[in-house]
Amino acid sequence: MLTSTQVPGGLNWLDLGTPDVDAAVAFYGGVFGWEFASAGPEAGGYGFLLKEGRTVAAVGPLTEESAGSAWTVYFRTVDADATAKAVEQAGGRVRFPPADVFTAGRMAGFTDPTGAEFAVWQPGDTDGLELVNEPGSVSWIELYTTDAEAAKRFYGGVLAWETRDMSMGGGVVYGIAGPAGGGAEAMHGGVLQLAQDNLDAGSTSEWHPYFEVEACEPVVARASELGATVIIPVMDAGGVGRFAMMLDPFGAPFAVIKSATA
Repeated sequence: MLTSTQVPGGLNWLDLGTPDVDAAVAFYGGVFGWEFASAGPEAGGYGFLLKEGRTVAAVGPLTEESAGSAWTVYFRTVDADATAKAVEQAGGRVRFPPADVFTAGRMAGFTDPTGAEFAVWQPGDTDGLELVNEPGSVSWIELYTTDAEAAKRFYGGVLAWETRDMSMGGGVVYGIAGPAGGGAEAMHGGVLQLAQDNLDAGSTSEWHPYFEVEACEPVVARASELGATVIIPVMDAGGVGRFAMMLDPFGAPFAVIKSATA
């Protein structure tokens, strides 16, 4: 589970790009009880998703050509420009260069060497998410990647992460990642090598969030009623919790989890 959104290199923002903001707000509102608050007429349709008045994520229209609906994870940085240079030096690509978002902060978007998109946030007036780990908020993130070792090297160099490998049995290794020096309690996400069958089927690298829930089954049932597609049915992960993975009505992957420690 997340321990802080204020550590450099740690997750501190999350937003959804979607072709239909109103429909996405209705879907996630129905699943998690979120409410929408516009960021204002100058924000181009972008706004905040709130749980009991606190920001759990954000949502906005797709802005990049040929982009598909997806959640974007943002990692905290003290210098977005320096991070952009580090990304390029490490073999990543700058999708959009560092730019100020009014006085809220400075952001930039990247693609890692394996093809997964992510972003960074240099806080200004907006520090980061206001609610994590509680039901209806993000509690974990995960990278499915075409090259787990390359991904771990990249994020270790660019964001000063450390990773710890954990055997899942059957030859599957799960990398637990988080800002260096924070120890096991600071781990915020996982890195998982895509299986050969997935690669042969055309799967590509992508990040997705896990949202904490009080119980998986009713949430998955409600999401399905509202148009979600279940891609991993509810199952147990020993010592971790009970989880399921879905695609929202526009194809953005996300997961829900009842953490063993929640």
